[in-house]
Parts: sequence; C-alpha cells; structure tokens
Amino acid sequence: MARTVRGLEALLAGEIEAGGLGTVEQQGHREVWFRYAASGARVLDLRCADDVFVVGAAVPGIDRTKASLATLAAAAREVPVRELQALREQLGGSEQPLSVDVSASFLGQRNYNRYDLEDAVGEPLAAAAGLPYYSRRAGTVPPPGAMSWRLTVDGTRALLGLRIGAEPLHRRTYRQITRPGSVHPPVAAAMVRLARPLDRATVLDPCCGAGTIPIEAASIGRQLSVLGSDRNRDAVGAAQANGAGSSIRWLIADAGSLPLASNSVDLAVSNPPWDRQVPAAGVLARRPQRFWRELHRVLRPDGRAVVLLTEADDRLRDAEKAGLALHSRHPISLFGAHPEVVLLNPS
Repeated sequence: MARTVRGLEALLAGEIEAGGLGTVEQQGHREVWFRYAASGARVLDLRCADDVFVVGAAVPGIDRTKASLATLAAAAREVPVRELQALREQLGGSEQPLSVDVSASFLGQRNYNRYDLEDAVGEPLAAAAGLPYYSRRAGTVPPPGAMSWRLTVDGTRALLGLRIGAEPLHRRTYRQITRPGSVHPPVAAAMVRLARPLDRATVLDPCCGAGTIPIEAASIGRQLSVLGSDRNRDAVGAAQANGAGSSIRWLIADAGSLPLASNSVDLAVSNPPWDRQVPAAGVLARRPQRFWRELHRVLRPDGRAVVLLTEADDRLRDAEKAGLALHSRHPISLFGAHPEVVLLNPS
C-alpha cells in the first residue's frame, strides 16, 4: 500500500501500473493498494508516493473508545511479522532491523491519543520480532535501522503497515538545501507526470527555487532537456547544489522576462511565488500576470503548462487572458492548505 498527498491518488496509481510495479486493486483517502509484481518490483523508486508499506493488518470496528486499543493489540499479535520482514527484504528494505517503532495518526475525536495507539501495537509487534520497542511517548526519537510501522485510523478502520524503506519516500536524498516555498517532492513528481513528457522534450521551471521540480523531471528516465531558472541567485545556488551531477541547466532569470526564444519550450512545470511563503519579486511583484504571458510566449503551440495554484479561480482568469486554456484541475490537500494543480494548453 502506497500513501500520497490527498488528490494525487490517481496519478500514483498510474505510476504504479505504468512502471510494472503491480496491479492496482483499490484507491482510498491518500492510499493506493496494489498487488506487487512477483519479482523485480522496485517499489522504492516510486516518485509520487509519500511512502510505501507491506500491509500487516486491516482492522475493522475501531471506535472512539479505549476498548479499541485492546482490539488493535490483539490484531497486532496476529500479524506474521517475520514473514512481512522477509517480504520487505525482497522489496529492498533493511535486512537486519535493530528495533521496532510505530508512528500513528487518526481522524476524528477519540478517547485515546497517538501514543496510546503506537504502544498498543508496538509492544506485541516488537515481541514477535524479538526486538526492543522504542515508544515515542516521551518525545524520544527512535534510533536508525528500525523496523518501522505505520498505523492509521480512519473512521472505524485501522490499517497497520510495515514501511519498506529505511525512511519515508518523500525524504529525497538530493534535498540537501531547502528554501521557503519548496514544493513537496511527491507533488513535484506528480506535476511532472501530469505534463506527460516525451523523449527529447524541453522542460522549464521558471521559478525553480531549490530545484525540486527540475530534479524530479530529470529523474524520470527520459531524454529530456531540463531548465530551471529563478531570479534569486541564492535559490539557483541551492538548486545547483541539490542537482549536482545532473544535466539540468540553471539560469538566474526573472520569470516575468525570460531570456528564452518564443516557442522554444515543450513543457512548463512550476510552483510560482504567490506572495505566501515566498513574496513575488522583480517583474512579477509589479505585474503578476506577466508570469502567464511569458509562459504563453515560450511554449510551443502544442506545449503544456502544469502549475501549482492558490486562489485558483483568480489565477486562471489571468492565464486565460494570456492565451492559456484550462485543460484540467486537480485539487490537493497539503499541510493544511488546499491548492490546485492545473494543466493548461496554449489556445
């Protein structure tokens, strides 16, 4: 089972099946369940996923009372821990975990907290594995090299899964430097996927910040010409550091006045500054609509733009005035905010 940002489930399901990782069986709130391929399934290569797990148990009948803790503990005692660890190893996980830890979350009002949930399942799971259990209750950070479990309670169902990787998939190793407004990597990957890049396409992010979108574009295994630009010199320096070793070209340039020829870009994928985490600067501080006009100018007639928007209705009116037609809208939920990923074409 892979988890993702709310609203990206279908894109993640498409990535799983297109990559031959398995057959998707169902989609839910932030979840995509799939039956993995019997061999060679590189599930740790998923880009649109926040994380991926081997499912240990799906437990019905979980209510708001503390009696549910005993139900969860009983279910945890029935989990075939050693079998799941063997499967985790086959899929690229750690071969010799040193301890057990659990991270839990739930929706709605409950008469217990996350630590109650974690301890209820963590202790029997650790006993079955023959390993020490590290509780997070006292604020202790579990040591590395753990057998890490994720417990989610949604409505009356609890889902218990064993993380396959050493860390959540959204923690990209290339992100050595971050900056305010940096897009969440699985969202960046989903945006690139929505753009549907073909071999030899030119991909532009004119507001690249620390480089997440260009780096995700360069990682998909196609022969792309990827360009990232930003008017902030420090941001471009961070992007260069994060993208070290890649073929991405980096430019210091204003998104409202790009030093690119007209009709020279196949795909534009971007998370522009909308005066939230990052204030608009340069040309866009005075004339934000120039962002759309420059996208329209540099895009080829058959090109596409994928943009992360807040206050989407207002932004889309400006895009339409600049000659970009809306193709599709994809609302997402991200860290308490509700932006949209939109796909546009030159009209």
